[in-house]
Amino acid sequence: MSELTHAGKVALITGITGQDGSYLTEFLLSKGYEVHGIIRRSSSFNTGRIDHIYRDRHETGVKLFLHYGDLCDATNLITIIANVKPDEIYNLGAMSHVKVSFDMPEYTADCDGVGVLRMLDAIRACGLEKTCRFYQASTSELYGKVQEVPQSETTPFYPRSPYAVAKQYAFWILVNYREAYGMHLTNGILFNHESPRRGATFVTRKITIAVSRISQGLDKCLFLGNIDAKRDWGHARDYVKGMWMMLQHDVADDYVLATGETHTVREFVEKAFVEVGITIAWKGETGTVDEIGVDASDESRVLVQIDPRYFRPTEVELLLGDPSKAKRDLGWEAELGFEGLVKDMMDADLKMVKGETIDPEAPRP
Repeated sequence: MSELTHAGKVALITGITGQDGSYLTEFLLSKGYEVHGIIRRSSSFNTGRIDHIYRDRHETGVKLFLHYGDLCDATNLITIIANVKPDEIYNLGAMSHVKVSFDMPEYTADCDGVGVLRMLDAIRACGLEKTCRFYQASTSELYGKVQEVPQSETTPFYPRSPYAVAKQYAFWILVNYREAYGMHLTNGILFNHESPRRGATFVTRKITIAVSRISQGLDKCLFLGNIDAKRDWGHARDYVKGMWMMLQHDVADDYVLATGETHTVREFVEKAFVEVGITIAWKGETGTVDEIGVDASDESRVLVQIDPRYFRPTEVELLLGDPSKAKRDLGWEAELGFEGLVKDMMDADLKMVKGETIDPEAPRP
């Protein structure tokens, strides 16, 4: 992966400071790309996930550049694209928290839906519609109230959140522009992909941080919502490689990336506690707010409780992807399995909680 086989190519990434953006940046730089990223202006530093690869642009040989911008500002996007003239654009930026999208539905629609339209029109306004390839970070949340199991590229959508509804608009506007203008536009329908760089408010990282803190005596209990929701979880590092592989394909298309396995939040909790030598036993009526998770060696020690405030107004109960098209057309497969993912995240968060590493989301002094 380190060979400079794509030297001279220019990539533009929205959402570069996020989990996927940071892994994708590392991957593209290893391929010899010049990488440009769009970041939102903030009064606090928000580049923790890419600080280890960022170099001052006054140095020689710099291949990573950052630009202030926002998916809600069309003029700004046109200016950036006109100046950068990218060969490839990876649109990873979004208001990506499903639960929060119920609290901020209008902003979610503007950023995640109309924001994609702004990007596509910016490409056309800059005269790059025949040369620039575009990847859209779509989502398995499109399937929502699933119509079939497993879910593939032909499964009907049934979105169950403002986030998913906005992403459905983005999906179809991409297809429309691809057919109307002959643009190389690809939707990547990625199922849940996690890593030690996942935001702390997402359930997997919330679990691994809390379990790590409990193991060190810093917290006593983990509070969760629906622990029986089933998800197809993979590692983000595998999935960003799939994004790149999609844009190297001569014909633009839409692809599902998934592991083909599904696990409950409950299983994730159990595996995380095993990593710190604790076995969870469940007490109370299953699937209710009265259910608790206790230490099997000391049942008076309550470690997991259900908090109804974390329930979504409309829940997505089961997501399980069928990645066979990506395997057939692109040669892509997920490499790290569920247990390996949990272990990787727990190892990283244990080091962070012990003070051996710094949380990339933590504000800098």
